Amino acid sequence: MNPTESRHPGSNHAAAEQEAAVELLERVRTELAGLGLPLELPTAQEARTTAANALGQLDDYILPRWRSLDAPLLAVVGGSTGAGKSTLVNALVGHPVTRSGAIRPTTRQPILLHHPQDADWFTSTRVLPTLRRIQGEIVKGGTPASKAGAAPEAGAITSLVLVGDEAVPQGIAILDAPDVDSISDDNRQMAGQLLAAADLWLFVTTANRYADAVPWKLLLDAAGRDITVAVVLDRVPAGAEQEIAADLHAMLIREGLAGAQLFVVPEATLNELGMLPADSVAPIHTWLAGISEDAAGRAEIVRRTLNGTVRSLSDRLTSLAGAVQDQNDAGAQLGDDVRAAFADAGTRIGQATSDGTLLRGEVLSRWQDFVGTGEFFRAVETNIGRVRDRIGAFFKGQPPPAVKVETAIETGLQAVILDQAARAAEDADQRWRADPAGRQLLGTDDLSGTTADFPAEVAAEIRAWQGGVLALIRSEGSSKRSQARWLSFGVNGLGVALMIVVFSFTGGLTGAEVGIAGGTAVVGQKLLEAIFGEDAVRRLAKHAKDDLDQRCATLLERQQQKFLDRLAPVQADAQRLEGLAAQLADLGKGTNA
Repeated sequence: MNPTESRHPGSNHAAAEQEAAVELLERVRTELAGLGLPLELPTAQEARTTAANALGQLDDYILPRWRSLDAPLLAVVGGSTGAGKSTLVNALVGHPVTRSGAIRPTTRQPILLHHPQDADWFTSTRVLPTLRRIQGEIVKGGTPASKAGAAPEAGAITSLVLVGDEAVPQGIAILDAPDVDSISDDNRQMAGQLLAAADLWLFVTTANRYADAVPWKLLLDAAGRDITVAVVLDRVPAGAEQEIAADLHAMLIREGLAGAQLFVVPEATLNELGMLPADSVAPIHTWLAGISEDAAGRAEIVRRTLNGTVRSLSDRLTSLAGAVQDQNDAGAQLGDDVRAAFADAGTRIGQATSDGTLLRGEVLSRWQDFVGTGEFFRAVETNIGRVRDRIGAFFKGQPPPAVKVETAIETGLQAVILDQAARAAEDADQRWRADPAGRQLLGTDDLSGTTADFPAEVAAEIRAWQGGVLALIRSEGSSKRSQARWLSFGVNGLGVALMIVVFSFTGGLTGAEVGIAGGTAVVGQKLLEAIFGEDAVRRLAKHAKDDLDQRCATLLERQQQKFLDRLAPVQADAQRLEGLAAQLADLGKGTNA
């Protein structure tokens, strides 16, 4: 769509296209404002700068211009230090309105000159909304009055001086920008911001510095955005005008700026007010006046600059989509590293709690004390059906209480979980430190161990699991026609028997352990089968094992969260950015998607 179409009253179609364009640009703005690139990847800082600049240009120029296509053109005068920008502006209006001199930087508060009848377009925050407005006026002697001529405060530039001057052609405003290569960071930043908000540039350079790198970087950006540019070659020695102008013109053609206007201002002596002779800038004044008087020409400048800037914004969004994808990929990898470390720990805990590893040491000793050996064990092996009553009688004796087995299980199981969780944390910490983004997230913090409250959490979870096992026994026993027999063994006794069965669920014992730990585990299994039946024991053991696995997984998830909490969400979608970039590309071609 040609943005100037909406200038025609009664054009409903053009108005609808303009509204759609603004809606698209506002969606882009929302996306950029919420864009987070938290990981310090090699391209992250450049991408953040790109996003900030794109957001600034949307606010300063693209959205205001699309909303107000009839607004006066903003011509920004930019260039290198000492190029004579302020002197040129003074000459264009015929009297001093900006500070100029040997002290650098001289243009601290940007001064925007406009025709008095165009004041409403600039007194509001329609363009450059982050800069507060300071009203200046021309007084006797041609110098801006009050705040316009005051020495600015140090630090970042936060204000824009507005000066209404009838010497400025209506329909076009002139903004004197700071030096693009200023010794002041704030001035350089402001120069870039103002140039990005311009409908057209008056770029000032000198016979000695027209090949400098910094100005040409900006001119190449202008060429990429198809912005209307006029280059002013200032302070050209007499007799060298044609040679220097020809060389500069050739450079402009080579760099894609063949259409740029080129004006030559010969070196001249300034008068007592620091003014150039009026005839030295007459061609530039005539050019600006011609733009002012040509509504169609102004519309064409708006079209070219706006569409070119939108296309440039599309390219930047495509670049940012790649940066977002890099962030997502890097974040996913860091998250996967943590989850893999703790998943391995979960696997090792699962093996240790089902392959008989826990049926050693204190647990084995307490279980053997509990069930006993000798005649009871031989009787169970010979004929479990005939000795059910004898089993019950055995448990009515005076063996050590089942709670000792529960305590031993809690201690042994806690040791396994703590050890594996610590190994996982160390592994995750090492993986992150091997990655630049991970190192940045960790900083000086050491996450290679478990948290201080983790042992207590593990103990509480194990006790809760043991309580769940006892609840299973009660629930299963309550459905039996005769509860006397299973009650004679005691809920705790049958509960620890089921825990022992869980810990030997897949076997895995070797050598002498088969005859000792394995044998005593069989006692518990046969005892439970005698009371509840074989199928019920398998079901109870699976239920208890699944519950234990889930509780261990929950404990590990809590520990891995201390890593994952540092992975801030990117808060952007690469595909969504690419989609918006494609729509902007269409808009910049003259087609509103």
